[in-house]
Amino acid sequence: MELELKYVPVDKSEADAIWEDERLRRYADSSSIETLLMKAVYFDTPSGKLGENSFAVRVRSEGERIFTTLKGPGTVEGGLHEREEINLPCEASCFIESPRELFKSFEKGREILELIGDEPLVNLLEMRFLRRRFRINYGSSIMELSIDTGKMIGDGGEIPILELEVELFAGDSKDLLKFGEKLSAKYNLKPENRTKLARGFAVLKKEIPLIE
Repeated sequence: MELELKYVPVDKSEADAIWEDERLRRYADSSSIETLLMKAVYFDTPSGKLGENSFAVRVRSEGERIFTTLKGPGTVEGGLHEREEINLPCEASCFIESPRELFKSFEKGREILELIGDEPLVNLLEMRFLRRRFRINYGSSIMELSIDTGKMIGDGGEIPILELEVELFAGDSKDLLKFGEKLSAKYNLKPENRTKLARGFAVLKKEIPLIE
């Protein structure tokens, strides 16, 4: 289960100020500070069966690692997102053709295969962005703060990505909320209730009910 806060910085200069904030870095594990180039491709059937049923299939590279991710239905309130998420390592060929065979190895994957039937999974949206991130020790919890800047690309054009996330890795969700309150108050951050995918579908001029 994935639990994270999403925010929208005012602009890139504010995102840079957060990243360089020395007081914030006091909570950081210095060995975890890194910048990664990421590419993500989202798949659905031509008829949109996954989105209609609040599922998503994504293939994403994180540096040299590539994963297929299945996201299930979830909830969101005040920028706090909670959803089921399963990650599986895969090959670069998965960017072209989603690895349906992998889905047969676990229950949620088989549920998706049953849902889509004989329909193909096609590339609907791509994202390319830089992720700056580090782990945070706060209260009794371990989190990761990440700042993404880049763009989403679809048939209808492209839109920018500028997003800050704080994801709970281990510990208490109360620590996550408390940390998020302090961070958003200092930088006047706006909670983001939409996922990147939901925002990205605006590029395709298509509405989907996925984890709004």
